[in-house]
Amino acid sequence: MVRARTLPKPVFRTALGSLYEADCLDVLPVLRNDSVDTVFADPPFNLRKQYGQKTSDDQPDSAYLDWCKAWLRECVRVLKPGGSIFVYNLPKWNIFLGAFLTDLGMTFRHWIAVEQKNGLPISGRLYPAHYSLLYYSKGKAARFRRIRTPIETCRHCGGEIKDYGGHRDAMNPKGVNLKDIWTDIPPVRHRKFKSEKRPANAVSTKLLERVIELSTEPGDTVLDPFGGSGTTYAVCERRGRHWIGIEIEDPRPIIDRLNGELDHHRNDDFVETDASVAV
Repeated sequence: MVRARTLPKPVFRTALGSLYEADCLDVLPVLRNDSVDTVFADPPFNLRKQYGQKTSDDQPDSAYLDWCKAWLRECVRVLKPGGSIFVYNLPKWNIFLGAFLTDLGMTFRHWIAVEQKNGLPISGRLYPAHYSLLYYSKGKAARFRRIRTPIETCRHCGGEIKDYGGHRDAMNPKGVNLKDIWTDIPPVRHRKFKSEKRPANAVSTKLLERVIELSTEPGDTVLDPFGGSGTTYAVCERRGRHWIGIEIEDPRPIIDRLNGELDHHRNDDFVETDASVAV
């Protein structure tokens, strides 16, 4: 199949970004080398979900992994040296995708476990309670902004949960360092956070805010090749980042979100603005 070699016309623009209604493998090869600061990818998980007429979410394992490797290769190419890539998927798939990113010369930074208890128990297996968020950089990370989260409190009495080693007086008043296990990302179920035109799963704005604040500064560019409900682009608009968006299915839910029709989840993270140094 011959792929397009010029960018299609965006279906929506803002002062910060452009949205393309297209297959990501038609758009990514046309983007310039070393042109984006962060990539966030939340592809279909190959779980036989219905996203629309143009998306196949029921492929043989080998075909699904080959497809993922094709768009990952392009995402790495367009990433600037020092840029970061985040891949949100099932642990089953991210084991292989992480190995592939390593083969491409990317630098492993973290496997982030994002707690999600919205699945069903599976006979003969542990209860699946998290999604995987791979975090790699293209060489030494050019951006790493320290994020602090509030000290956890008991939902019954409101008191602090004392899991900080008994050194309360030494704690930073702005919170604790962000961990690689995120238990505070809310599911997206309520209609004020989720478009009725997009019944498939959506990612919380809190997760995207954390990813974007961790790896970029205002004015940087974020690429999301699987637009979905437009969460990444809405967060970029609010946080002052440029963005490139791609969605193969109906883009109207994304356009509605960018026109301000959906709320953002509460986020009490504190971002150390003077900590954006390479590490």
